[in-house]
Amino acid sequence: MLLLQNSLADEPTPGANRAGYSAPRLGPAQMADDDRKRGGERGTPGTSVITKTKTQTKRPSPYRVLLLNDDYTPMEFVVHELERFFNKDREAATRIMMHVHQTGIGECGVYTYEVAETKVTQVMDFARKHQHPLQCVMEKK
Repeated sequence: MLLLQNSLADEPTPGANRAGYSAPRLGPAQMADDDRKRGGERGTPGTSVITKTKTQTKRPSPYRVLLLNDDYTPMEFVVHELERFFNKDREAATRIMMHVHQTGIGECGVYTYEVAETKVTQVMDFARKHQHPLQCVMEKK
């Protein structure tokens, strides 16, 4: 019986933590204030609504790659560049080249910013390497 009394004496009182301290008891008005601070409904302490936000990705802006006409670059060289850098077949490349020749400007393709920038650089570098003044630009669509 002595052993049973010792074990009961070691147990903390209800509402007390391990150190033996009791948490202050809150009245109904104080509980309602705590609930409002937490955003819960009255009478249901610690509840809240969890909302999921769905992130929406935005498509990248398209950029047009344009060739500008000049009087010095051979037509066959322009066709070759369209085939090489824009994966056009001979017929499509010739059609674009003739459009550039007649109107002064022509669209080679529409790409994301980074791809369009790379295409412009490739065309310009290749033209300079072969000593042609061909100009290629990009613009936001």
